[in-house]
Amino acid sequence: MKKMTTKGHYGTRLMVHLARHYARDAKPVSIKTIARDERLSLQYLQQMTIPLKHHHLIKSACGARGGHILARKPADISVLEILSALEGSCALVECVDDASFCDKRNDCVLYDIWKGASDLLKDYFGRVTLQDILDITDKKTARARRKTGRR
Repeated sequence: MKKMTTKGHYGTRLMVHLARHYARDAKPVSIKTIARDERLSLQYLQQMTIPLKHHHLIKSACGARGGHILARKPADISVLEILSALEGSCALVECVDDASFCDKRNDCVLYDIWKGASDLLKDYFGRVTLQDILDITDKKTARARRKTGRR
């Protein structure tokens, strides 16, 4: 089974962090701050910003108050876009996206199964936005506060 790498996982966390700040004040956030807050490697996060910028998901600002900011609103960036930028295809097997990968594709009894499952995954990740993740986080936080009686 194809698994998401830490690049996709941590890169999505980076994007959620930027979405949280975008929702508050839409100011750039330094990669150093994100690394500290998310407890992730600064160097690893710096590498991830390159494909995210290349795919127009984030923008960079230079200077003393520089950093990174989402290129669009959180509601306009899907998890599929993030994963595609960082991981490439979300297909479970190579032949789903690359017909030249296997010459048995047209006769393969499993091709339709792999394609169907890959399409479901792409559809799901394509429907989930950064705003959805922020909303889920807010609900979980509120639920946890109610359980502990804290406001």
